[in-house]
Amino acid sequence: MKISISFILRLIVAIILIQSLYFKFTGHSEAVHIFSTLGVEPWGRIGLGCVELIVGLLLLFPKTHIKGSFLAVGILLGALGAHLFTPLGIVVRWEGQSDGGQLFTMAAIGFLFALINILIVASKTKTSLFQLIQKEFLSK
Repeated sequence: MKISISFILRLIVAIILIQSLYFKFTGHSEAVHIFSTLGVEPWGRIGLGCVELIVGLLLLFPKTHIKGSFLAVGILLGALGAHLFTPLGIVVRWEGQSDGGQLFTMAAIGFLFALINILIVASKTKTSLFQLIQKEFLSK
């Protein structure tokens, strides 16, 4: 069985998204701090967790991985924006603890890997990003 680079990239992004669900769904103090800082606790935390679960699963299946990659890029771009443009910061500090920038780094890696996967698919199928978006989201 041949494992492609595309699959490895998608698997890493799916793991990044799915492993964070424990913290979101259990109300871990770091997750509560993050979403409180953003002003969307608890519904933002729970809602985003549900979306991340769906996207993580989409990434794992051949028929849905392109759609999952586009959605992952959007989610992770939002995460990067939250770290860069809100009081949250690149290094999250809560209750005297620090993540040392780990969440930001995982979001950056996930964003890059999902984007690279999209570019690989576009290259292999000789289609533009717009054509991929149109095929995945705008056609029946």
